[in-house]
Amino acid sequence: MNNSVFTVNFGWRKGLVALSPVVLFLCLYLAVSVIIGDFYKMPVSVALAAASVWSVVIYRGKPLTERIEVYSRAAANPDIMYMIWVFVLAGAFASLAKGIGSVDATVQAVVGLLPTRFLVPGVFVASCLISMAVGTSVGTVVALTPLAVEMANSAHGSVAFFVAVVLSGAFFGDNLSFISDTTIAATRTQGCGMKAKFRANILIVLPAALITLAIYLFFSDGCYIHPSGHVAFDWLLILPYMLVIALALLGVNVTVVLATGIIVTMVIGMWRGMWVMDAVQLLGEGIDSMGNLVVITLMAAGMLGVVKALGGIDFVLGCLTRHVHGSRGAQASIAALTAIVNLCTANNTVAIITVGSVSREICSRYGVAPRKAASLLDTASCITQCLIPYGAQTLLATALAGISPAAPWPYLIYPWMLAVMVMISIIVRRKKL
Repeated sequence: MNNSVFTVNFGWRKGLVALSPVVLFLCLYLAVSVIIGDFYKMPVSVALAAASVWSVVIYRGKPLTERIEVYSRAAANPDIMYMIWVFVLAGAFASLAKGIGSVDATVQAVVGLLPTRFLVPGVFVASCLISMAVGTSVGTVVALTPLAVEMANSAHGSVAFFVAVVLSGAFFGDNLSFISDTTIAATRTQGCGMKAKFRANILIVLPAALITLAIYLFFSDGCYIHPSGHVAFDWLLILPYMLVIALALLGVNVTVVLATGIIVTMVIGMWRGMWVMDAVQLLGEGIDSMGNLVVITLMAAGMLGVVKALGGIDFVLGCLTRHVHGSRGAQASIAALTAIVNLCTANNTVAIITVGSVSREICSRYGVAPRKAASLLDTASCITQCLIPYGAQTLLATALAGISPAAPWPYLIYPWMLAVMVMISIIVRRKKL
């Protein structure tokens, strides 16, 4: 009897061909960048364009127009278009806030309140708390990245390092929050309560976060900020960021948060003597700065949509569920399945939903508690989403910071610590889980 939970309906050759666009992109971007030793030389857009063309070429059996339609429908997915709205509003708000002096004023306030030694750990803790309250890593990235960049510049530190700190904290909260879409998807697909999933999850996440905090505390010794005298401490200029963070903490939709932030920032700017057309120009510059990010997002979504249509996701699911043996093997398979599907979809919520039904059947067959499965689904997806340079959160953060999407990668300590804790949780099996 075949114990496979998910049957592979086609051969290895077809499956590998279906996944080849993802492999081509990773080789063109990551491999070439590693060989050259510079992650700024190979543009993400070029690598994605080549992979996109290849995905359409290998999609046989349909006229070219239909193949392009499949690609375009995936790119125009409502979730993708919503994300683009967030990108556009985030760029506009960041540019306007910086233009009126809000970013500089906020950094000065933070520097005045937070001891230098605890600057980096403070950013990490703030990111963790905000993301847990907001329930979205994207909202946290929007709120904190511009501030982190200015802090890095003031401390003469690495911008990529500070961006990595924000990203790490953002995924901590995204993983644990009761209102996170990943938490909702994981608990619903596995049929368990959110509190039960939280209890199973915190045992994995908290140790990883504490280790990361200790490491960031050690590395922050070299960060010394000398407040520049020409920047005035002005509560009115700080108001836009305080408002954005407060609205996010109240659970207001991120597009409403950003739109409100733009309006308030523009009013403050005009109150301080800024001409309307100067504010409009700043808004335009911010929107234009997101152009490359929008193109990258559309191409990535289109390419991954074709990969799914070719059966690449089904192939991965089938391969990893064919040789599951025992509870530990089942848990490892759930985590690996989620990670690989997330790698192919660049969306942690979609990965959880895709793997959810297969995971539930694996759990039923091998005696894995639903709360443990939900925890593994959510955690593995957040680890992968944090590490891939073409994930929406990383693309948005690096676009706001003006750095390469791969630049924060060497400093992403938290997801690796989290991966270690996931492995330990699988090996050291607890009876209650």
